[in-house]
Amino acid sequence: MTLLLLAVNACLINNVVLSQFLGICSFLGVSKKPDTAAGMGMALTFVLTLSSLVCGILYHVLLVPLGLEYLKTIVFILIVAALVQFVEMFLKKFAKALYDALGIYLPLITTNCAVLGVALINVQKDYSILTGTVYGFATALGYTIAIIILANIREKMVNNDVPASFRGFPIVMITAALMSIAFFGFSALK
Repeated sequence: MTLLLLAVNACLINNVVLSQFLGICSFLGVSKKPDTAAGMGMALTFVLTLSSLVCGILYHVLLVPLGLEYLKTIVFILIVAALVQFVEMFLKKFAKALYDALGIYLPLITTNCAVLGVALINVQKDYSILTGTVYGFATALGYTIAIIILANIREKMVNNDVPASFRGFPIVMITAALMSIAFFGFSALK
């Protein structure tokens, strides 16, 4: 039950992009089409879940026993970079259209602050390996939900009569802000 509450909290209440404001770059950049947004969400879910698992194992099994906790940021960045390279090679070979649609944002998962942020939060909150992995997966699921919602809204806005001064990025920022307010309503679930 505790893991379920943690997952709901990470996914909806403290949504990584709408509440913690981590991962904004890819959230705004890849949310033009629902298909691309879903692909980015799946890629980030894979990387975030697996990096939470691997970072947790390395931290608890290697860094802490050897007294090398101060190396956690460097080790976590290396793990994330390796996982992103794996995802990039996989998509390039098996899903070329998605690979092309994600463009520069796929390698940017390496520097996506949400991925590194979750790994560091897992350590900071002293989560076990399982708890950290569940937290990572739920966080990625929350990111995926938010980016798909934004992509669908952006697709509908193309046909709307938006004032000239709000067209493009300004209306996207207003939409993201309204989504953030809407997700704030989930805080009653605590």
